[in-house]
Amino acid sequence: MASSQGTKNEASSPSAGAIIPAAGFGTRMESETPKQFLELAGVPILIHTLRVFLSHPYISSVVVVLPAEHLQSGRQQVFSFFDSDQHQQLLFATGGVTRQESVRNGLAVLPQSIDIVLVHDGARPMVTEGIVDRCIRGAVELGAVIAAVPVKDTLKRVDNSLILETVDRSDLWQAQTPQAIQRRLLEHGYEHATASGFTATDEASILEHAGIPVAVVEGSEANIKITRPADLTIAAGLMAQNNLPQSNTGIKKNQMKIGHGYDVHQLVERRKLILGGVEIPYKLGLAGHSDADVLTHALMDAILGASGLGDIGRHFPDSDAQYRGADSLKLLAVVMKLVHEKGLRISNADITIICQQPKLAPYLAIMQTRLAEVCAILPEQINIKATTTEKLGFAGRGEGIAAHAVLLLQSGK
Repeated sequence: MASSQGTKNEASSPSAGAIIPAAGFGTRMESETPKQFLELAGVPILIHTLRVFLSHPYISSVVVVLPAEHLQSGRQQVFSFFDSDQHQQLLFATGGVTRQESVRNGLAVLPQSIDIVLVHDGARPMVTEGIVDRCIRGAVELGAVIAAVPVKDTLKRVDNSLILETVDRSDLWQAQTPQAIQRRLLEHGYEHATASGFTATDEASILEHAGIPVAVVEGSEANIKITRPADLTIAAGLMAQNNLPQSNTGIKKNQMKIGHGYDVHQLVERRKLILGGVEIPYKLGLAGHSDADVLTHALMDAILGASGLGDIGRHFPDSDAQYRGADSLKLLAVVMKLVHEKGLRISNADITIICQQPKLAPYLAIMQTRLAEVCAILPEQINIKATTTEKLGFAGRGEGIAAHAVLLLQSGK
């Protein structure tokens, strides 16, 4: 069932879809960023994982299951790495408390036309088309299979640091993903687990509990799961050895571009005060042709500068009536589209608002969230801080508000 022998449109081709649970936080990675969004060879782990499934000829839909708090920003970040035609394959679901709940949420989103369901760890980026092929073929023929490799190391049963016995490894296999299952069997397994109150760590265990046979197909020693910091080093070495970032992902060799943006607007009466897309209760607002969101304007100029696209005046001139009173977040979305078309994305941004009054600290977190959603990045990739000038200058006298933004772009497409 090599991919070159069929297409998604062939009547004989299996109707397959994938569920990618990526709703965990990976506490063992010792990182505040969920591990699926950590970078491997300059690209988030999750993107490496998705590339094989989105390009596979038999897989028509891929459901990405993300934490609720990262659902919108994660969705936009995923979209930024793939072409518009692949966006049609991508679906998203909210993760549950357990992996079992997350996969079930993904199954509910997967189109009913899908007969073969593959479940694959979001943090297992070294999966290959060959492994996916074997799993699909195995599920068609046998009903349910998992990728696995024979255990090679000697195993010891231990109690309180003391070896009790050496375990016979001759019939032991190490489970991996994908785990490929005919949909009707997976749904039956979940119904049985719910009825009996059973919770498992993988789909094979759910089927076993329901008395459904599961077979193994050949996985790969390289098909590792990123669990600890050292795993990133191992995966990066494997990718470099196989030249994967260049030949298999379509992602350009990593580049970094720095941009700086600055903007200032006057405070006046009878105008709303909008900063970072958030309306701030205050007696004065900022004057300008658009909504005069000085923070967002500084960020936009930094992005445009880093990508060599000029400044906001070139793209949104104040002589153009269509931008009168415009929502600056919508203008930022236009800028981000231009940046993504150049194969660039935001690595991080640091923004300083210079403002004597009003106090902005209560609003910084929501500004961060709104900007991150538009930029298709995680909130922690945007740092926003506010400072006064100790009543010196125009800002200190309350005549206006200014903002500086420094930003790093990386190639990411």
